[in-house]
Amino acid sequence: MEENVMKDVETGSEAGGEDALVGNVNKLTVTPPGYPGAQRKGHLVFDACFESGNLGRVDYISEFEFDLFIRPDTCNPRFRVWFNFTVENVRETQWTQPQRLA
Repeated sequence: MEENVMKDVETGSEAGGEDALVGNVNKLTVTPPGYPGAQRKGHLVFDACFESGNLGRVDYISEFEFDLFIRPDTCNPRFRVWFNFTVENVRETQWTQPQRLA
């Protein structure tokens, strides 16, 4: 299976992996696996590098599906009660549909 490629918009460096949950994602562009070109409309840019942001990692599943890993609460690491992040560079045909966790 090919590994997902995620690049920081400002530095151009690749991000991801297990250590990605240590801090918040910072203007992280998520592109399809093996995509070598420049960022296009629809390659989502996730950002949680602001007061109260808590998005630790984003995994590309398909063009319309991403796995989001929310960082634990600061005072109690057993809980992930809230989430706060932004998404940019969205195409008109992309939209969100919340899914409940079992």
